[in-house]
Amino acid sequence: MKLTRRGFSGALAASIAAPALIGRAGAQGATLKIGMCAPVTGPAAEQGRYAQTGAKIALDAVNKAGGVLGKQVELIIEDDQTTNPGIVLAFSKLAAQDDIVAFLGSIRSTQVHAMAPDVLKLGKPVMIGGTDPALTHMGNQWLFRFRPNDSYSGRVLADYGVNTLGKKKWAIVHSTDAFGTAGGKALTEALGKIGATVALDQGYANQSQDFTPVVLAVKQSGADILGSYFTFENDLGIFARQLRQLGVNIPYVGSPSIVNVSALKLAGPALYGTFGVADYAEDSSEASKAYGKLYREAAKVAPDNQSAWTYDAITILCASINKAGKTDPKAIREAILATKNFAGAEGTYNFDANGDGLHGYNIVKNDKGNIVFDKHIDFND
Repeated sequence: MKLTRRGFSGALAASIAAPALIGRAGAQGATLKIGMCAPVTGPAAEQGRYAQTGAKIALDAVNKAGGVLGKQVELIIEDDQTTNPGIVLAFSKLAAQDDIVAFLGSIRSTQVHAMAPDVLKLGKPVMIGGTDPALTHMGNQWLFRFRPNDSYSGRVLADYGVNTLGKKKWAIVHSTDAFGTAGGKALTEALGKIGATVALDQGYANQSQDFTPVVLAVKQSGADILGSYFTFENDLGIFARQLRQLGVNIPYVGSPSIVNVSALKLAGPALYGTFGVADYAEDSSEASKAYGKLYREAAKVAPDNQSAWTYDAITILCASINKAGKTDPKAIREAILATKNFAGAEGTYNFDANGDGLHGYNIVKNDKGNIVFDKHIDFND
């Protein structure tokens, strides 16, 4: 049966509404609070607006369906300033408010690493979008990931570049932060397993203003394909333009930032013809299409993973609190981990014991500025 936008919204409301009726009479006038660390300022401020919009769309649906445990849900946002110290400060401000029951963290792995010790100390659930595989494998039971991690993205990038595009000599460009380092390592390992070689492994510092040395290294490497892990879209925009200006036109496959709205606006034609792994692809499922329509109506721009993961995080978090029947952190944790076969905007969620909800990626192509879905690849291991 085809799931329309109205059907998707109705199904979402139904999944939330029934348990929310319990205890309503005893909670008149009260709200249930969720904290969110978001880049209101700094180089990722635009992406921060998208993230907040996705969360608020989900929150509106939850509240219209009756809220959580009979209460309307309120989102408390603190500016993480797009920095590691900024997110530590933002989280500390939110954590000091005892009535906040759970939190949304960052899409950037380096920021999640920075706040992780305080998350562990506080002992309340935190939804994250950072994709460094280590985040959910370092003994912190309070981190729950709403994007697939980079152990999957590396395998998908390698497989597509080698087996579909037929290229075996790679140049890898990546940020030297936690996300880029882990992603570059995952791609290198995946390429080694399928007989490809790495001609260049080139790191760069975030917020670089000139990528000429990096581009020249790619050009001189003799590689016949480029793979990248960029943390910030503004860096990617500069790199892509300089790549084309200096005559590098080899096939290019990248991590999810290569298809984010901000990167597409900044790079323009420089990213035409490139490929990417995308956790959110609008045409990948009926639920993704339905979310895309909701988001376009609200934001007047195309959706991407900046907003899709926060939408899913709020939706699943609220449903889990209702399922738990209380705001006890351990009960919420158990309910999130019990989430299976939930069709979200980003994909179908099946949480494992580590807190990873998604286990695969979409392959998409930039067709003259339009992101075209190719296929979805899931892994069971």
